[in-house]
Amino acid sequence: MAVKVIIPSPLQQFTNSEETVDLEASTVGEALSQLAARYEGLRARLFTEAGKLRPFVNVYLNEEDVRFLEKDATPLHKDDVLAIVPTIAGGF
Repeated sequence: MAVKVIIPSPLQQFTNSEETVDLEASTVGEALSQLAARYEGLRARLFTEAGKLRPFVNVYLNEEDVRFLEKDATPLHKDDVLAIVPTIAGGF
């Protein structure tokens, strides 16, 4: 399925400054794997050495957190939008 992935500003340095990337994928995991294969610099920022999504990387499918869906097995449909949202730590 054709999906759009929204790339956050801090990761755009690895996507040639592209803010969005169009992919053909059937699951969230497949889309993220394709993204990491296309832009090798993203792999270490998105995945651990064991190939798991890093805990500070949040992924939303049409504004729904995929952790509360089927995680990387969440199916994608035509014109879905995935957003990668890195957790930002901070405080006072």
